[in-house]
Amino acid sequence: MENRLLNLLFSVMKMKKDELMEFCTNWLAAWTGNNPDALLKYYHEEALYIDPANRDGLKGQKEISRYFERLLAVYQDWTWKPIEVFPIETGAIVKWECTIPVGQETIHEVGLDIVEIEGEKITRNEVYFDRTKLLAAVEKKRRD
Repeated sequence: MENRLLNLLFSVMKMKKDELMEFCTNWLAAWTGNNPDALLKYYHEEALYIDPANRDGLKGQKEISRYFERLLAVYQDWTWKPIEVFPIETGAIVKWECTIPVGQETIHEVGLDIVEIEGEKITRNEVYFDRTKLLAAVEKKRRD
């Protein structure tokens, strides 16, 4: 009986992890192609978005939308893919990889997001990665 219960528990956890991986794969793909409206559909109306450029956070779709419009216009060809998804009670910790073309250079980064989800909408998204190489490439592109 105990073994069956454990197997059922692991099965439910795996299903949730698989669903989260699918959600994150689709959500991260929406970051490519300069379509902020498609990306914004993943975010709750009152979502909180924090990244290295917005440490105090952006609150609500209106603020987030203005930022996404500017950001995606600059980085139209970047790509994002999940590497691993770690389910948490409110969503997932997502380890991802990205490729960012900047001028003649292509930056490859790995980072983590805290993603809280409610009703298939992101309510909180905190982005963490080292921007050192990206900022250096942007500065080099400006000088060239």
